Amino acid sequence: MPQTKRDYYEVLGVDRQASPAELKRAYRGLAMRYHPDKNPGDHQAEEHFKEIGEAYQVLSDPDRRQRYDAFGHDGDGIGASGFNFQSAFDLFDMFFAGGSPNQRRRGGPRRGQDLRLQVTIEFEEAIRGVTRTFEVTKPSICPECTGSGAKPGTSPVPCPDCGGQGQVQRVRQSLLGQMVTVESCPRCRGEGQTIEFPCANCHGQGLVDAAKAIEVQIPPGVDNEMQVRVPGEGAAGPRGGPAGDLYLLISVRPHEQLQRRGMTILYECPITFSQAALGDTIEVPTVDGPVQTVVKPGSQYGQQVRIPGKGAPDPRTGRRGDQVVRLRVVTPSRLTDRQRELLQEFSPPDGKPHPVRKGFFENLKDAIGL
Repeated sequence: MPQTKRDYYEVLGVDRQASPAELKRAYRGLAMRYHPDKNPGDHQAEEHFKEIGEAYQVLSDPDRRQRYDAFGHDGDGIGASGFNFQSAFDLFDMFFAGGSPNQRRRGGPRRGQDLRLQVTIEFEEAIRGVTRTFEVTKPSICPECTGSGAKPGTSPVPCPDCGGQGQVQRVRQSLLGQMVTVESCPRCRGEGQTIEFPCANCHGQGLVDAAKAIEVQIPPGVDNEMQVRVPGEGAAGPRGGPAGDLYLLISVRPHEQLQRRGMTILYECPITFSQAALGDTIEVPTVDGPVQTVVKPGSQYGQQVRIPGKGAPDPRTGRRGDQVVRLRVVTPSRLTDRQRELLQEFSPPDGKPHPVRKGFFENLKDAIGL
């Protein structure tokens, strides 16, 4: 099932006026609580750990926090390629200055890659939400070796270069003396194990491309360039690692009559001169079907009529915006003699347009001679 991003302040459990020190304390406690080392095999804890890191990364930066406060998630632009589990671990390492999380990555299974899929939906589907089934071809666990990469009947062996740690130490001489650095083992590429007899089906990778039908519920209110995350439906992780996520990149087909501006839906409504002058009850289209609305007598070109609750919903809260009907008075190009005669009765005898009633500020400027 897809998930929309939670509010970052809610993720960290702080209010919107939280100080940097309060953000740091909240992140420290939650990151330690949900770190995968303390919750082995708990996919939900891993998701929380990533979510906490993403929230703190944004809110701890004054400029990004300001954009987030003004525009929400769209303002900061974090998407499928912006923050992942590797980013969450790196942030944790920086925060705790070399704490224990590296132990998990030495010789441990790696997470699968996130995948992206471009999806085009109809205008009405974006407003109401829709359930779609997509066939996605993605790296999946090899059925022959069950993901180990080794020929059936054999098993991977510890890497002889790193002893199964996935990392090796490098000693370099410098002006300050010896410097010891820790690097990913080049032989096993950080996995801590090697395969002597590779699986013939996957050539030792443990993964093969396979098609899978995935049913996704796209929430109401999505718009162009928004993303819907489907947890665990990305590429399978090598050597038994957790799968990545699938991100749907939304594209919405334009409507023939309606336009969208955020949570507001616009409709350019043509009306006749007589309807504008005398008023009328007209029928206008909405995503929920046609509705009746009133055109007041004396309506002008460009005047707007608001229909509450007929706009687009907020994907996070579900609250719907309004539909705005913008009146467009259509001037007839052909008139009968009778119609021409009637319209001429509205024309002033001197041929000048009818005076426009002045407002308060116009009268004030006339009074002081501006």
